[in-house]
Amino acid sequence: MATTNSRLRIKRSIRKKISGTPSRPRISVFKSNTRIYAQIIDDLSGSTLVAISSKEVGDTKNVNIDFAKEVGKKLAEKAVVAGITEVIFDRNGYVYHGKVKALADGAREGGLKF
Repeated sequence: MATTNSRLRIKRSIRKKISGTPSRPRISVFKSNTRIYAQIIDDLSGSTLVAISSKEVGDTKNVNIDFAKEVGKKLAEKAVVAGITEVIFDRNGYVYHGKVKALADGAREGGLKF
């Protein structure tokens, strides 16, 4: 319970500083015990432009670092098709390490700039 509360506190601190715009939307990452999710959000209009989950990439419930990198690449492919090239990365209170870092690296390899 303490880790959830501290993550939410960190998340609020991050969200005070960053916001997605139509020209530079925000990538938000969420990890569950079995999946990893990412979405590109325009905060001014309050809409999700592109979203992906690990379930769309493969039907495995064990998301490891390599799999998270594939999710990032697929997110970047969808974003480029939607005309998005520059984004802001929101780690959503998670430590920038492991799966979160792998997803970001995959998105960079796929063509997103942040």
